[in-house]
Amino acid sequence: MKIYKSLLFLILIVFVNSEILAEQTQPHFIDFKKVLNQSVAGKKAQDFLKNKLESDIKKFKKQEENIRKDEKDLIAKKKLITQEEYKKKVENLRKKVSELQKNRQASLSNVGKLRAKAKQELLQKLNPIIKKYMSDNKIRIVLDREAVLLGDSSLDITSKIIDLLNKELKSLNLK
Repeated sequence: MKIYKSLLFLILIVFVNSEILAEQTQPHFIDFKKVLNQSVAGKKAQDFLKNKLESDIKKFKKQEENIRKDEKDLIAKKKLITQEEYKKKVENLRKKVSELQKNRQASLSNVGKLRAKAKQELLQKLNPIIKKYMSDNKIRIVLDREAVLLGDSSLDITSKIIDLLNKELKSLNLK
């Protein structure tokens, strides 16, 4: 009987300790896309990139309209100018088109690089905030929401992290 009580006591201790350990090691998760899109700094960065892209598109459309106008003028003057002069103007027009395409590609590439830089900078600023939150709340594991198939919504700490990030970081330095 004494062995039975000892065994029961040992099983009870193991069970209680495993429950405590299981609660401490529950992984929490963060939706990083939501943090990037809904934080103040993330929204400002997206607005900056959107405005830059829109202004570049307007500039390129205006240049494209000017090239089309030059092309129409050249077609209208084709019979009035010499063949050599026509070829020179056509070549000049092709150079303008080529330059416009290069500038457009460079602009898109630049915006892409700025977007990647903004994301990287935001994630670097986010890392110490998450670490501090983890230590304050005794969380041992934090996963990205995309890596979680199903999870209890009480384990989602995204909104809390967004609030902390908004307090610490108002904007990113993009230019």
